[in-house]
Amino acid sequence: AMDAHLASPLFWGSLAVALTIAWLVAFPVNRWLIARGRGHAVIHGSH
Repeated sequence: AMDAHLASPLFWGSLAVALTIAWLVAFPVNRWLIARGRGHAVIHGSH
């Protein structure tokens, strides 16, 4: 995938897989943080 060009289906397929994996990890973590009262808006005030 590192040698794939923008017009290559390999590039777009790899991007789709990577974004799907990232979403599968980030979504439950964000729900857990929000449920604990530690969402982005609360934490943003400390920096």
